[in-house]
Amino acid sequence: MNDVPATLGQLGAQGVCPASATPLPHGASGLISVGSRPLQAVAAPESGSGLRSGERADSEVPAPTEQRYLISDLCAYLDAYLPPEQVKECYRAYMFGAEAHSGQTRKSGEPYIYHPLAVARILAEMRMDYKCLIAAFLHDVIEDTEIAKDQVAELFGEDVAELVDGVSKLTQIDFKSRAEAQAASLQKMLLAMTRDIRVILIKLADRLHNMRTLDSMSPEACRRISRETLDIFAPIANRLGINRVRVELEELGFAHYWPWRRRVIQRALIKTSGARIEMVSTVETALKRALQQEDIQGAVEGRRKHLYGIYSKMRDKSRDFSEIVDVFAFRVTVDRVDTCYRVLGLVHNLYKPVPGRFKDYIAIPKANGYQSLHTALVGPQGIQIEIQIRTEDMQRVAESGIAAHWMYKSGNQSTANPTTLAADWLQNLLEMQREAGNSVEFLEHVKVDLFPGEVYIFTPKGHILSLKRGATVVDFAYAIHSDVGNSCVAARIDRRMAHLNTILRNGQTVEIITAPGARPNPGWLNFVVTAKARVNIRGYLKNIRHLEAQNFGRRLLSVELAAFNTDVDRVDPLRLAAYLEDGNLRGIEDLFGEIGLGNRLATLVARRLVGAEGDETAGEARQDQDLHPHRLAIRGTEGMVVSFARCCRPIPGDDITALFSPGRGIVVHRAECRNLGSLDGKRDKRLDVQWSDQPEGEYPTEIRVEIGNRRGALAVVAGAIAEQGSNIENVLSREKDGMTTDLEFLILVHGRAHLARIMRRLRQIPLITRIVRVARS
Repeated sequence: MNDVPATLGQLGAQGVCPASATPLPHGASGLISVGSRPLQAVAAPESGSGLRSGERADSEVPAPTEQRYLISDLCAYLDAYLPPEQVKECYRAYMFGAEAHSGQTRKSGEPYIYHPLAVARILAEMRMDYKCLIAAFLHDVIEDTEIAKDQVAELFGEDVAELVDGVSKLTQIDFKSRAEAQAASLQKMLLAMTRDIRVILIKLADRLHNMRTLDSMSPEACRRISRETLDIFAPIANRLGINRVRVELEELGFAHYWPWRRRVIQRALIKTSGARIEMVSTVETALKRALQQEDIQGAVEGRRKHLYGIYSKMRDKSRDFSEIVDVFAFRVTVDRVDTCYRVLGLVHNLYKPVPGRFKDYIAIPKANGYQSLHTALVGPQGIQIEIQIRTEDMQRVAESGIAAHWMYKSGNQSTANPTTLAADWLQNLLEMQREAGNSVEFLEHVKVDLFPGEVYIFTPKGHILSLKRGATVVDFAYAIHSDVGNSCVAARIDRRMAHLNTILRNGQTVEIITAPGARPNPGWLNFVVTAKARVNIRGYLKNIRHLEAQNFGRRLLSVELAAFNTDVDRVDPLRLAAYLEDGNLRGIEDLFGEIGLGNRLATLVARRLVGAEGDETAGEARQDQDLHPHRLAIRGTEGMVVSFARCCRPIPGDDITALFSPGRGIVVHRAECRNLGSLDGKRDKRLDVQWSDQPEGEYPTEIRVEIGNRRGALAVVAGAIAEQGSNIENVLSREKDGMTTDLEFLILVHGRAHLARIMRRLRQIPLITRIVRVARS
């Protein structure tokens, strides 16, 4: 591997973690000490895992540069910011956890208590409060020992018990798959996080230490845990603004999941960095000199972007490594906000700015509270560099995010405060949980929500909303309020009318137009990108479908009961209650819903409710009724529980029949449809239906027109169809013999009479030689 692949395609060929990966050497472990390391982007030197025989172990997994310490060391560290009585409580929790985990070891062979101690150390570096640290010492006792939640609450308080329970996995429930179990446990944790944000901070610290010691796991487990870390935990850390934790999680996950890709990128960096070391020093010196000349107090720091960030940019933007120009970034930290803008002018005078690469995250903060000025410059030797300018407070928030609330208790309650922004995100999580059908669906919505790539949109009153890049008008409407999204019909973008599927761009002003009778369209799911919009649309459609199914199920059951000269209101209550209990149904509305969705046949339900399921006389009477059945009238307003077959496309006026489709309701066909086959012996699947006297709406149907090849022929036919008040949904053209062409139109009609008028009008066109209605097999 002496040649450095320059593209992602070449990286992909080497991106599989070898099954024979050998464990990383780990620092010698003492009996009562535990390993930890400072939170940093890329550790150096590095040691490898999964290297081929004879290769230098220099670039695989960031090596934990072990800092060995005792519980007494941690207590001494806590003395710097906690009162003595709270430090004693932390020590008591450590002793309790050590006793609870006595005899348990980790995969590495170390005593298990090493892990909680390391987790507490990570949280101590974030300056977390003592209850959070106590929960860190105890975070596995409910899950992995005989200790119960009540016992933790009795000894350490209800707050600590709730934190520990929130972090614990669901182990008492049997799940169908690992994915379902994982989703349920993550859902439990995220919902606990909505009650107390410290739950996720403990979990992030827990995951960070697990990633640092992942080398003791099997290659399969390494890949699974690393994938979960990159998909869930690193994005959550980013969403909460905890940059130090995010970077290390990404680096460790990248190293274990794509070790060869990481190695190739690092070798490419080493190959190209030699000539740029002098450039970094030159830029730092120039920036410091410029600050001194203007008498500005500030710190200048140059750094290389971390490997996973470079890889993500290559992947997301489909660029070669040679095209990633801003590998090096410089941070200027000053005292005040107005000084940031002064420094911006200085650096733009020093080096030429790259057009279109300036971002003001001070005026418009990111969704996680991050604030800074970003600008790209053409530095020495024509190499592009990135300059970040921020205050010391902004730097603290950039590194610690939500954890800065406990670290400094700043009392800043602005809209850019990470605590305020986190609370808004947690409210969105609660809304998603209420609308999601199950834990797996909820987790998918969360994943969508964790990768924003933001775009900033203004409301007509000047408020700013941050949305995921690629967001549409519908996403914006739901970001304002779910009721606004449910009733939106159009929008004005910068005072111009726009469709609902219009993709929004930075800085646009959007005004949503709503209508009282409007409701979400299932087609919106094809273009919305935010989790809030997707989950609200699905939730609304599920509720609407459930109500439609209940109403339709009542009608179906009423038709069947009419054959027995009774109705729903006159059914024997005892028989009804017994049937509901046997079917595990909570009430008659659930029964209507089951019938409407086709999960229960109205015929069989009716026979049970009238006590005729074993009565031969009643059966004969019912068969006599079938000769002149009470047909269900199709109005066209039944909603999603009634669908019309695409093979024959029935319209009002056609003789029709219907088939039950479990989970969907019924599917209406034309009576002569060839796809029905023989209905003899399929009485349990068939439903006798007819059109209502006054059906509503428009119905799609297909016609085939044979027309001579002439210029403008299609326009003539389309115009004639439009004259008769019909809309063309689709058209297909097939040339037959060079002289004639078949045009197949999918049009909307009110019924057979409307279709007949259209066809009569088309026959008046001289070019048309043949018109037929299409029925597909």
